[in-house]
Amino acid sequence: MQPHAAAFKDSKFGPLWIDQDARPERQAHLTDSVSCELLIVGGGFTGLWAALQARERRPDLDIVLIEATEIGDGASGRNGGFLKSSLVHGDNNGEFHFPGEEDLMEELGRQNMREFISSLGKYKIDARYEGTGEIEVNLRPDQNAESEEWVEELREEGRDVVWLDKEAMQSEVHSPTYMGGVWDRQGQDGVIDPAYLCWGLKRVIQELGVRVFEGTPLNRMDRKGDGMEVECDHGRITCQKIVIATNAFRNPVKRARRRVIPVWDHVVATEPLNDEQMKSLGWKGRQGLGDNLNMFHYYRLTHDNRIVWGGGTSVAYRYGSQTHGVGGDSPALFEKNYRDLIETFPQLSGVRITHRWSGIIASTTRFCMTPGTAFDGRVAWSVGYTGLGVGATRFGARVALELLGYDPTDILQLQMVQRESLAWPPEPVRWPAVHFTMKEMARADRNAGRRGLWLKLLDRLNLGFAC
Repeated sequence: MQPHAAAFKDSKFGPLWIDQDARPERQAHLTDSVSCELLIVGGGFTGLWAALQARERRPDLDIVLIEATEIGDGASGRNGGFLKSSLVHGDNNGEFHFPGEEDLMEELGRQNMREFISSLGKYKIDARYEGTGEIEVNLRPDQNAESEEWVEELREEGRDVVWLDKEAMQSEVHSPTYMGGVWDRQGQDGVIDPAYLCWGLKRVIQELGVRVFEGTPLNRMDRKGDGMEVECDHGRITCQKIVIATNAFRNPVKRARRRVIPVWDHVVATEPLNDEQMKSLGWKGRQGLGDNLNMFHYYRLTHDNRIVWGGGTSVAYRYGSQTHGVGGDSPALFEKNYRDLIETFPQLSGVRITHRWSGIIASTTRFCMTPGTAFDGRVAWSVGYTGLGVGATRFGARVALELLGYDPTDILQLQMVQRESLAWPPEPVRWPAVHFTMKEMARADRNAGRRGLWLKLLDRLNLGFAC
């Protein structure tokens, strides 16, 4: 038996996060016709934050939230749990797509994160938050000069960023693959347990009077009088306004659907590491880690010292932007992730995998969230967080609420809000274009970062997708 096969022998196919004793009882599905002022469709991060912020802004607002399966079952319960303040997927991306608003977007990101953390304390939500910051690790020596120069520029701007040469990087975390790293220590970035966050938000909004129906997919949506009507499997909902918080999953508005593609990522979680294994890693700072590649890995420690490991070349896009029944249990992709994990940490050879799962990253052509409205302003959405949704969804929920007229502020004048992202090309063009791009990105990683003509063209246009 190969080492990687033995490691998966008793593993479960399903997210580690959701497989915990704290998992709350599932709410009943909708069985009748109900009415409300605001309907929220989707029980992930965006929908939960929308419900909470709407209730904070309008304490008497009658709110219903429906979820097709159960709270946190989609991407919100299947990610790595990295908490970052950026709303625009990094400085360079923000500068290109929102010129002149870089500093404003950065400050809004910090404000959003402060309010995010404050809400955890205010409502006693134990999301197992650790404000560790994140290290971007260089795996090639040629990456170091550029990284060191970048750190100097950021420090001149007052950012709390540290350059780690090979020796310093090895001192933080022990891996023979590490050549250097950039430790971003600013703000309140770190890691959380995403399921605990979802379950905590679910508890809070119910305590505040929001009606929650799980197992209640939206089948049809249309105008009714001066409001809207939604048809579900076992009932109807009439309302005045709707927040669509389905992200990568099917949006009833075609214009919103064309702005995102679902990219499947594959993740593994190890058994809890013992004291000897933890000592062999160093990693006393418990930072979130990601390598500086196109097809990058991201990984972190959990509260009980497991490693959650995802990304790399285990990313997949399914023809037709399918989101149901196709992420699947893909042994070759999970085993590839395990081999990469052991290559990074050979001292963990033979460590068992207890959980393996797949989940969706909703990506836009501008690599960050895009909002919009339909039905003469009665319906709003914020979708496409492109791998940085744990923190940014709170801001996306705020944008959607303000687009519906709930205490709007100047953020509605942002370029991010005023200008929609470019739509993805339709099938059959989409599938070969995405797969060719992923192959070119992997080829660049194997070729010391040298990018071919196709990637150079995308760079000029600042177009991309999650990986």
